[in-house]
Amino acid sequence: MFTLYLVVPCYNEEAVLPETAKRLLDILRELTAAGHISDDSRILFVNDGSKDRTWELISTLHSHDKRFAGLSLSRNRGHQNALLAGLMLAKDHADAAISLDADLQDDVGAIERFVAKYEEGCEVVYGVRSSRETDTGFKRNTARGFYRLMSALGVEIVYDHADYRLLSRRALEALSQYGERNLFLRGIAPQLGFRTGTVEYERQVRFAGESKYPLKKMIAFAFEGITSFSVKPLRFALLLGAVAFLVSIAILIYGLIRWLCGMTVTGWTSLLFSIWALGGLQLLMLGVVGEYVGKTYLEAKRRPRYIVSETLLE
Repeated sequence: MFTLYLVVPCYNEEAVLPETAKRLLDILRELTAAGHISDDSRILFVNDGSKDRTWELISTLHSHDKRFAGLSLSRNRGHQNALLAGLMLAKDHADAAISLDADLQDDVGAIERFVAKYEEGCEVVYGVRSSRETDTGFKRNTARGFYRLMSALGVEIVYDHADYRLLSRRALEALSQYGERNLFLRGIAPQLGFRTGTVEYERQVRFAGESKYPLKKMIAFAFEGITSFSVKPLRFALLLGAVAFLVSIAILIYGLIRWLCGMTVTGWTSLLFSIWALGGLQLLMLGVVGEYVGKTYLEAKRRPRYIVSETLLE
């Protein structure tokens, strides 16, 4: 029997929170009755600076049942930081923690299989989607492209895994040693080591409310993951620069030959194309380099990743 914390980041989730709390409490009761987890196990909701009644609902749940715990951040810090805040609190009180989203798209029925994997000795258990039939064609193809791109760039990542995972206390302690401010937890988790396992589940349609990850945020999150774990974009910039230099030499030789043969003709089209193409390439590569420089700048400041304003635990 061990102590389990279910860590659930929340941002403006008042529409779905009552149902999420009900289903998770049912799971907690079943696992406790079966002798798998102790009475000290908790459902920890992390309020990520919500602007609706999310924290009020969490406080009400806690006042009615102490198995509901709450952690409120002083302002919105993003899903990854909110998740980390909950995991770091769980580290001090639990033997293992399972992170999942509040929208009930992660099948809560799979929690029992996570627990079974932990009891078998796995210290990191990944929730992996068995299919993407509920996704639109666009989202399905872009997600697959993202995982392939990450693998091509040398990033170790579990295919079709998001942030539905179990971490043992030892894995949580290891996670606490990662001090970067630009968080991409699904890239950090495979680096922890320890014995791992996977649990397949069917991802559900969002129960209520709106998605907190529109296309713009998904693209930003993907770029965050790429630049946090791979320097290959910088090497690609170097390669493109070398290719452009070789092409310029070839064009110079071609121009000299034309001049020697007396066949020089003013070519406005080719000139304008060369200027715009090379100029655009240079700006693109400067942007890639600037992204890495910006990350270094933010890391050097060592600002806190989050600030806790209130905790409901006992």
